[in-house]
Amino acid sequence: MEWIWLIIVGAIVGALGRLINPGSDPMGWIVTILLGIGSLLLAGLLIEEGFWRFVVGVIIAIVLVTVYGRVMANRGRTATAP
Repeated sequence: MEWIWLIIVGAIVGALGRLINPGSDPMGWIVTILLGIGSLLLAGLLIEEGFWRFVVGVIIAIVLVTVYGRVMANRGRTATAP
């Protein structure tokens, strides 16, 4: 039951991270849920309280969405020889 709540809250945190992050995001809903779960797990390592864990999870999700968006945007580019 705990995993189901982690997936649901991870989806909410990931969606909030994408909503607050400016610009377009090159990711689908599965990656959004995975980034939300990852941010909640990181927040769980830092904070023990429930509400603040959620807030820190959203902040971490914003950072992860930004990093993921930049990495995937640069992935399609190839380096040209001088």
